Amino acid sequence: MASVLTTINMKGGVGKTTLTVNLATCLVKNFAKRVLIVDLDSQISATLSVISPHDFSRLRKGRRTISYLIDKVIRPYISRKYSTEDMIVESVAEVAGLDLLPGDIELYDEYTIAETLYKKATNEDITKFSEVWEHFESILIKSILMPVIDRYDFILIDCAPGYNLLTRSAIVSSNFYLLPARPEPLSLIGIQLLERRIEKLKKQYDPALDVNLLGIVFILSGGMFSGRYYNQVIQRIEQDFAENKIFKNRVPMDVNVAKAVDNFTPVVLNTPNSSGAKAFIKIAEEFMQKV
Repeated sequence: MASVLTTINMKGGVGKTTLTVNLATCLVKNFAKRVLIVDLDSQISATLSVISPHDFSRLRKGRRTISYLIDKVIRPYISRKYSTEDMIVESVAEVAGLDLLPGDIELYDEYTIAETLYKKATNEDITKFSEVWEHFESILIKSILMPVIDRYDFILIDCAPGYNLLTRSAIVSSNFYLLPARPEPLSLIGIQLLERRIEKLKKQYDPALDVNLLGIVFILSGGMFSGRYYNQVIQRIEQDFAENKIFKNRVPMDVNVAKAVDNFTPVVLNTPNSSGAKAFIKIAEEFMQKV
């Protein structure tokens, strides 16, 4: 059975997708693991990091994205032709063992979810609406993953910024979560906000929810920030978290990481000798030690 790991941060632009796809690729290439990438972000960045826009367009036209499976959970009374297995794109980026559950630019309709759950609660007892919602949240992503969970060693879920329904459901379905962060104040605020919400989520599902922070991965960026400034911000984080909760390896500033996206290929494949690629390999090694 796969270990399920969610990559999250309240703030966008911190490198969630970059970390997810390159870590997944390293686990396959360097450790012979079978890995599934799940794209839960409507920006479909993880999807377009490993397949071309043309291929994605073809998949979406055929309704072969995760939105089909989400709607299947929302409206189970509708007859369905496809299962989770049918949605998976195998050997993405020409890497055997690296698979993708593609995202979509329209993942779900909030009104449809609210309407469906309200009707269900009304049929039972309207005062139990919160219980109906909580149950739906707990099974949404889990029910999508369960049919294929025995096929993989790791399932890595790339979440959208923020804390929406899909992110909460992903957390509830996970064994671990990763926090990518840039050493800058707003990114750190995102970590603090997320940690508070996950603690609240744990209390809500206690004792059923057993998800733990695997670690914080720092992804450096260019611009106005100096090495000294980076270190000052990182020290603030180190004061709040145990040493084993912060990855020792960091992703350096490397234009090759961004350029790899243009080829719809992780940097560890596109330019394997670049500093960014080598950093992700080290992070994968550290990841394996932690899990």
